[in-house]
Amino acid sequence: MESLSPIAAGALGSLAAGMMTAVGAAPMLFVKRPGQQTQSVLLGFAAGVMLAASFFSLIIPGVDVLQAGGASQGWAAGTMAAAVLIGATVIGLMNRFAPVDMLAIGPAQSKHLARRIWLFIIAITLHNFPEGAAVGVSFGGGDMHQGLATALGIGIQNMPEGLAVSAAMASLGYGRGAAFLAALASGLVEPVGGLIGAGVVGASPGALPWGLGLAAGAMIYVVTAEIIPQTREQSKGDGSMIGLMIGLVGMMFLDIALG
Repeated sequence: MESLSPIAAGALGSLAAGMMTAVGAAPMLFVKRPGQQTQSVLLGFAAGVMLAASFFSLIIPGVDVLQAGGASQGWAAGTMAAAVLIGATVIGLMNRFAPVDMLAIGPAQSKHLARRIWLFIIAITLHNFPEGAAVGVSFGGGDMHQGLATALGIGIQNMPEGLAVSAAMASLGYGRGAAFLAALASGLVEPVGGLIGAGVVGASPGALPWGLGLAAGAMIYVVTAEIIPQTREQSKGDGSMIGLMIGLVGMMFLDIALG
């Protein structure tokens, strides 16, 4: 990548990171359609992954970007808090007033469940955009080594997210191929964000933390208001919560270990 322009390197780096969602989703190609109890555990796992990603992949990096730009600790915290609240409000209003019943598609028996899961998948996909932008910004600064490290870290973190999307699609009743392709499609949002992020790093560096915070707020809302209550209703025993804790701790470990 040394010979590439920062914008081209940012686009390719974020594409590679986004493709890692397909690697994470690959196990779903080799398993049978899960039963209801297994679906609850998988959705719980997906919820845990996204809760950890909201804080460790989005909110904390957003604070770091603001402070690196000269913001005080209090200002950075307040900015991210505002972004998270706006993101949660937007997805909440969409859930309440937008014609989200159109999202209730698929073989799932419960139309209400299908709507909830589609909102979850949309939130995961939206959060990949600022992640791709973060890769693009890293390359856009001209430091290829920093860009490669960022792309590698986000790419590895995308693996459990790909599994989360494919598990959510499987819980809707879709086949293994469709679940895999949905995970791949969610990751392909990242190169779009990477291209834009690398291109605007000089013009509007303050936009990235807001994008990270908005995505975090949207995911936190969907997971806590929609997915966790649903998995608790469906699960017999503590299977969904065990899945949630495994997903949360696993994603937390990856984020902290990879810096």
